[in-house]
Amino acid sequence: MFKIVDDSLSMEDLLEHSVEFQKPERGSLVSGRVVSVSKNRLVVDLDGVAVGIVKGRETHDSAGTINDLKEGDEVKTVIIEEEDDDGMVVLSLKKASQATTWTRFETAYKDGEVIEVAISEANKGGLLIDVDGIKGFIPVSQLAPAHYPRVENANASEILNRLQRLVGIKLFVKIINLDASTGKVILSEKAALLDQAKASLGKLNPGDRVMGRVSGVVKFGIFVTFNGLEGLVHISEIAWGHVSNPHQYAKVGNEVEVEIIGIEGEKLSLSMKRLIPDPWSVIEEKYPINTKVKGVINRFSPFGAFVQLENDINGLIHLSEISDQKVDDPSAFLDVGQEVEAVVINIDRNEHRIGLSLKAAKNGAKKKVTEAEETPETSEE
Repeated sequence: MFKIVDDSLSMEDLLEHSVEFQKPERGSLVSGRVVSVSKNRLVVDLDGVAVGIVKGRETHDSAGTINDLKEGDEVKTVIIEEEDDDGMVVLSLKKASQATTWTRFETAYKDGEVIEVAISEANKGGLLIDVDGIKGFIPVSQLAPAHYPRVENANASEILNRLQRLVGIKLFVKIINLDASTGKVILSEKAALLDQAKASLGKLNPGDRVMGRVSGVVKFGIFVTFNGLEGLVHISEIAWGHVSNPHQYAKVGNEVEVEIIGIEGEKLSLSMKRLIPDPWSVIEEKYPINTKVKGVINRFSPFGAFVQLENDINGLIHLSEISDQKVDDPSAFLDVGQEVEAVVINIDRNEHRIGLSLKAAKNGAKKKVTEAEETPETSEE
């Protein structure tokens, strides 16, 4: 039932001053006033000419608009059905936000603005986002060093496993490609951190010590990230002793301290071993020539057997110093894990070499390794 507030107004007057009724059209953006609001249901008055309803998944947008709405508030929605079974216009908050989000993306792309996004999915090629139905993609190549999946032999399943760990987290990115005709959005975390990386790089000098996080462990070394940068601890810079497997020294995610030993453009060379004293600096005092030492056979090579004397110090028993017999294969005379007593017969501190002799230990002979017996392959590096 309608009530005419001013009894002096005629029907002609009402018709003359009335607003022309326009039937709502699907896909159009409309404004209205909130009549009632609950967790998954919103009723909207569309300027007194129709009543609209937002329900289910259409009530939830990336901004959480419904959580802040109250009766009487003005709200923008998109019409997705002109009329339901109850005669109400079916609306969507999510689609209204989609239009706003696309405009925001266009502005961010034009201005080179850094935005924050939540990762919703991962595949072997990279990470995906979904903001109010707008999908974006971050290729693996555009991830910052801290999130780039460095794995041995580019193992596809391990790369995917590493990427899936990022689902649910938020990243700062820049939009590097946006196409309204296809709805295509390509993002880059690396580009978002570029200014920070350049600033950090400009402050570094060889000899600086920094804290970082292990971002990858491969057969030739350990990658460490810090302040938007990434550097490599080469296998030769992990420890003073022989390193055959970098995985024994670090795991992805470990926090480590490193020393900057080289800067070439954006390429950083790092060292872990230089943070501790070089045991080879006092090697002659610790292992004088002609003294007997004990150690454990830890590996073989074509030219002899290596003996671990302490954590970072290995000595070499050359083939010619294993036995009075001719030795072609050291494993025919010795076993890995076997404790032996040998005599120190040669030391080269600069090359990190200690020459040992089993023969001299047995017969008491004093001998130095000749130049012919020395080989670069005996180096602990």
